[in-house]
Amino acid sequence: MLLAVDVGNTNVVFALYDGLEIRSRWRIATDARRTADEYAVWLNQLLAIEGYQRADIGQIIVSTVVPRALHNLEVLATKYFNVTPLVAGQGAASYAIDIDVDEPKSLGADRAVNAIAAHAKYPGDLIIVDFGTATTIDAVDFHGAYKGGIIAPGLNLSLDALVGNTAKLPRIAIARPGSLSVIGTNTEDQMLIGIYWGYVAMMEGLIGRMRAQIGRPAKVVATGGLAVLFNNQAGLFDVVDNDLTLDGLALLAQRAATR
Repeated sequence: MLLAVDVGNTNVVFALYDGLEIRSRWRIATDARRTADEYAVWLNQLLAIEGYQRADIGQIIVSTVVPRALHNLEVLATKYFNVTPLVAGQGAASYAIDIDVDEPKSLGADRAVNAIAAHAKYPGDLIIVDFGTATTIDAVDFHGAYKGGIIAPGLNLSLDALVGNTAKLPRIAIARPGSLSVIGTNTEDQMLIGIYWGYVAMMEGLIGRMRAQIGRPAKVVATGGLAVLFNNQAGLFDVVDNDLTLDGLALLAQRAATR
């Protein structure tokens, strides 16, 4: 089985794959100081709960946007699973896609892997919206080439900045407002309207501009933990695929095994 590890700025997601099918997934807060031993204790318990053993894992692939976290995950793979891990974008796990931007090497692993998975799963031109610590909106053409994109502050990052830099605004939970009104009658409602509907307006505007620039019909694929929050917003996304990044890692690992 394959253990796919997606290291984001906020969380690390571990997913256990049988072929291209996810069997289990687990999430832990990102901490570049976390040692291989700490990962092993945590992961060994979760594997046991799901009825698996370390010996069931014969392949590991890691994608990370936090370079300092990579070493300890490589030690985890070699010390506790006796596996030399694949690293997304390197060696046998190279992306093997056209990255049509000014500095291809600067493209985050998560965005490249999203492009690979989306092209494999959905035909035609694509716009990929990934809700993470930052929200990214990427264009992938019908050949599977990454054409560029947008980076915007993530929802939680925006809320943290608003609350952290004001004296009286309270911390609120991010949720869909209870009504369509954009005239709030109390502080909490006004903040929620600003965060939620402001973000909807931003995405509508940026996706619309990207569609116009592409000049062909493009399917909008959303992923990331907060994508479901906007899933019912009519016309915003064509599909929500929460496992897009992990599926891209599984595809990379599968391809690496045949190289």
